[in-house]
Amino acid sequence: MISTQLIIYCINPGCNSPINPMEDSVCASCQTPLVHRYLWATGSLSAQISPGTKVADRYEVISPQIWLDTQPGLPPDVPEELPKEVIPYLLLYQERLHLPQAYGFASNFERDTTDILLLENVPIDETGNIYPTIVEAWEQATAVRQVYWLWQILQLWIPLSELGLSRSLLVIDNLRVQGWCVQLLELYQTADEKLSLQNLGQCWRFWVASAKASVAKGLENIVQQMCETEVELEAINIQLNNLLLASAAELPLVLKVAGSTDIGLVMAQNEDACYPNALSNLDEPLLSHLSIVCDGIGGHEGGEVASKLAVQSVKLQIRALLTEITEQTVLVPPELLQEQLEASLRVVNNLICARNNEQKRQGKERMATTIVMAVQVPQQVETSTEWQSNNTHELYLANVGDSRAYWITRNYCQLLTVDDDVATREVRFAKSLYRKALLRADASALTQALGTRDAESLRLKLQRLIVEEDGILLLCSDGLSDNNWVEQSWQDYAIPVFTGELTVEDAVRNWINLANEKNGRDNTSVVLTYYRVSPEYLVPVTPALPEEIIEAEIQEELEEPISFTESSQTLPDLDLDLDLDLDLDLDLNLDLDLDLSEEPFISPVIPPTLITKPKRDKRLVRLGGVLALLVGGTSLGLFAWWQINPQGFQQMCRQLPQGVQQLCPPEK
Repeated sequence: MISTQLIIYCINPGCNSPINPMEDSVCASCQTPLVHRYLWATGSLSAQISPGTKVADRYEVISPQIWLDTQPGLPPDVPEELPKEVIPYLLLYQERLHLPQAYGFASNFERDTTDILLLENVPIDETGNIYPTIVEAWEQATAVRQVYWLWQILQLWIPLSELGLSRSLLVIDNLRVQGWCVQLLELYQTADEKLSLQNLGQCWRFWVASAKASVAKGLENIVQQMCETEVELEAINIQLNNLLLASAAELPLVLKVAGSTDIGLVMAQNEDACYPNALSNLDEPLLSHLSIVCDGIGGHEGGEVASKLAVQSVKLQIRALLTEITEQTVLVPPELLQEQLEASLRVVNNLICARNNEQKRQGKERMATTIVMAVQVPQQVETSTEWQSNNTHELYLANVGDSRAYWITRNYCQLLTVDDDVATREVRFAKSLYRKALLRADASALTQALGTRDAESLRLKLQRLIVEEDGILLLCSDGLSDNNWVEQSWQDYAIPVFTGELTVEDAVRNWINLANEKNGRDNTSVVLTYYRVSPEYLVPVTPALPEEIIEAEIQEELEEPISFTESSQTLPDLDLDLDLDLDLDLDLNLDLDLDLSEEPFISPVIPPTLITKPKRDKRLVRLGGVLALLVGGTSLGLFAWWQINPQGFQQMCRQLPQGVQQLCPPEK
């Protein structure tokens, strides 16, 4: 049937006038946000259906194989016995960040009685446009992103090969990218022939030919091994990982983190806990590497104890782990780091479990907690331009229960984690499609949490991301994520952070206020980490802190070389480091009299390759810097620095040649 009017139905079952124009974002009758759910229709039959056609009186064909469900509040059609073609999608549900999900089936009786499989969670944006292929986006991508895409494909090779789906990674039009993230349109069964890394290498060979210069040689070597030898997957994985981390380490990294927890409007006590929170020590080195949200289960003196116990235990273990990592002289492989993080969570689980046993708690009385945590690992690595960096930009995520992690940029919001609930379990066991499983009365009941059972019963999935773009990592409990409020409102609450209109702390409060307004029957915890890697953010923003804290930070920057984050580790003792140290310290301190309204950012790692001035004698650098400041029209800023921190200023002056010291203001 050819559609004459593009409409969409409100998902609110109580709405009196649910029909709305498709271009609207909220229902005109009840103000409920309208859901625009774009689907990918698989198979050659669907490709023949013309745009403008309405299938099954429900699905609007927007463009070939891209359909809009105009009645998203209704469950899609699903046969009682699931067809075998849909089973792989269910078994691979844990890989939903990269793979589509089975949505339902549609019959186009005008042409054929064959059911068409519809997929959701596909690489299609909110306006119905398909994301570009890797080939289309390749030449515009940065060097690190090119390597990152290939690394993601390699991680998918084993799970897809085990189900006979490796051909899905060789069909160029099937590989789409949403920013950093590789996403597949659909899954293709492999024919009778067995595909190998050689086939994958042949596919990559054409891309690598136009790779960025800094990674081209490394990629060519890797692809040559894949194409010409019987190389093992593990060997390729190691080489590709080393190249990825060396490329990422070329980027600067500046971050700001804030977190808070709120009791909500109804609950008698707050069973949530998070790190950091309003009471966290801003000088704690761990602050720049760890964020946690826990949602306790078990009521008063149960859930709140379990969540706080989990946060405290994780902090202790991650602090020890990071200390050990920073002492390593070689890269720790991601598999080993994931094992260590898994072990930490099992320790936390057994700690809570033991407390339950001590107190003889049984059944629903046993306390437990969800957890979602992110660990930014500061490994040392030699970059492709042969300087030693203290940060590989690795970010590890782990979650148990239904607390979530989102990655948000100016252009998109990506859910990174998968909930441990009954609906998800039904899908993973290939018993039901997700939308049908959501209709169960117990769909949102948790299937695992820390502390309910022995650690051996925990099923853990950790993932690693590489921070190579500006973005916000949002960790939250279900007090915020319920009813998809993050997905519906992220632009209103995240974009102002990117534009500088809102501090991270204010953004946290705004998210919590939204949760209380929309989902207010629960506690809410939110932790935001704002990551910056753009070159324009090389100089940290001046902190708006009390005068004595400002003095302490200025004094510290005068005495120490540039460090990554707030930890005690520093860049290698290179001549170039002191050039960076002096220039950035002067820039930072001179800004004090210009703008005290900005939020504090943690000191960045700044690659020497981003500095174009030639190497100079250290004493001449100091002399030239001060003379430029005194003579070049910035004496007002220097005066402000002298007024705020006279001791630190005079200390720097005393280090100058005696003939130049007379240019400094007199000591107070």
